[in-house]
Amino acid sequence: MKTARILALLLALCCLCLAACGGAPAGTDTANASPEPSGEAPAPAESTAPAISPQSAPIPDGVYTVDVDTDSSMFHLNEATEGKGTLTVENGKMTVHISMPSKKIENIFFGSAADAAKEGAQLLQPTLDTVTYKDGESEEVYGFDIPVPYLDEEFGCAIIGTHGNWYDHKISVSNPVPAE
Repeated sequence: MKTARILALLLALCCLCLAACGGAPAGTDTANASPEPSGEAPAPAESTAPAISPQSAPIPDGVYTVDVDTDSSMFHLNEATEGKGTLTVENGKMTVHISMPSKKIENIFFGSAADAAKEGAQLLQPTLDTVTYKDGESEEVYGFDIPVPYLDEEFGCAIIGTHGNWYDHKISVSNPVPAE
């Protein structure tokens, strides 16, 4: 009898959890859902991915130091950069350069993991960055130039690492300060 009660309570708890999530798949945020970008260039005709329309840059053309935040410890900036990236604004379009902790993230896609896995997806190729840590040690790591559709709001990108799996992540760029 106790076992039946425990099972009934567990079933009720599972139902409450599903109801609280609204039935959305794990990892989705239905409260702030917005279309994901589909890449830098227009998507091929067979793509059904909705594209976002980046705003014109709210700051003048130039180079800025910015704060870059990501949603995961799996996808973060190199500690030597102290959470900073370099934002370049040219002709009203923004791109942020970030240095990764290693060479384990092989490509980034401006959009969702599902779109990144499609044939013909335009992947952001890594650059080879040299970072210098506080103790004076230097290391070569991958860096990426990521299009920035807007400041102070999260946008989606997908990463693929050495294991060959795409993962969805969020990134935000804020607090632009003109670079010296």
